[in-house]
This record gives sequence, C-alpha cells and structure tokens, in this order.
Amino acid sequence: MDFDLEQTDALLSTTRAVRKRLDFDRDVPDDVLLECLQLAVQAPTGSNRQSWRWMVVRDAGKKEALAQMYRDAGGAYLAAAAAEADDGSQTGRVLDSANFLAQNLGTVPVMVIPLIIGRLEDNSTGAAAGLMGSIMPAVWSFQLALRSRGLGSCLTTLHLGKEQEAADLLGIPDHMTQAGLLPVAYTKGTDFKAAAREPVEKITYLDTYKNPIR
Repeated sequence: MDFDLEQTDALLSTTRAVRKRLDFDRDVPDDVLLECLQLAVQAPTGSNRQSWRWMVVRDAGKKEALAQMYRDAGGAYLAAAAAEADDGSQTGRVLDSANFLAQNLGTVPVMVIPLIIGRLEDNSTGAAAGLMGSIMPAVWSFQLALRSRGLGSCLTTLHLGKEQEAADLLGIPDHMTQAGLLPVAYTKGTDFKAAAREPVEKITYLDTYKNPIR
C-alpha cells in the first residue's frame, strides 16, 4: 500500500489539542462520531484484549455536571496559571486556552470518555503502562480520525480528580477505569500548523542516557 506521505505527515503533525477553536454551536452527528470510533478500535491493545469502551455524553445537564467537576478539580489552578503566564509564550497561550476550555466545557456539543476494563491494583510502572497502553493508542487514533474529518478534540484529565463522582453520574461500573475526557466539536477552520518542538536529536539517546544519538 502506497501512502500519500505529505498528507499523512500533515495529519500527524497538525492534529492539535483544540480548545478555543472548537465550534460549540455546530452539532456532531452520531454517524461521524461512530465512524471515528470504528477507526480508533483498530489500534493495538495488550494481549489483544480489546477491552476499551467509550462513553458518549450529549445530555446538557450531565455535560455541565462534568464541566463543574473539571473546574472543581483544577479550574482554580488553570485560572491562576493562565493569569501568571507570559501571554506571548507558547506555554502562556496553551494555559490561556486551557482556562478558556475549563470555563466553557459544558457547552461543547459532545464529550467522549475513553474507558478501559480493569483497575490498577498497585502503583507499579508496569501495571500503569499496561493498562493505559491498551487505551491511549485508540484515543490518539480517534483524535486523528476526527482531525481528518474537520473536527477537533483535546485529551483532558482534570475531571479524574472526581472520577468516582463522574462514574456515579454516568453509571460507570466499578471495574472500569476512565482514561480522560475529550470535548469533541467541529473546528473553526482547519488550518492548523505543526507546533514548535525541540529538534528530536536533542532528546534522543543511543544505548545510554548520557549519549545523544547525534
């Protein structure tokens, strides 16, 4: 199979965490959402268990309740960090947009909460990597599929500080783990660009952490 590398690379490098440019007024049809989720579940999972599940939230009251949990868990931190950040810096812009999302999260057309069957029985790195490694590839595939169809998203985790409250609200069983919350909407424009990043040679090492690859 020959891929169009220019388009593929553009998709991979311009799928941004979208906050301020989410269109809160445009509906997201079920068939588009399910099409993107169908692509998401082509992602690999540990031992091929395919133990992902997806919670879609459209109810206005439940969305606002989740948004309030989000703000209760981290809204004050985001507002303070955004106020103190350098407005002209990339970090400052990110914090400003994160604070904007916190204040407007309840009005997003749809929320998607990725779930994985299982709970962490201990705090070991291996257990955490195994559990999250079976859902995060699917989450990223979902975000890429959204981007290719003119929609945007942002993987957030602040509401997990109120995970049990969210589970009670949505009837999520005790044996399930919530891996985040994604606001999903069409984007205002699609002209996203690659972000400024360090040259990869500066953060890649060969055989030992003290030996840069180049």
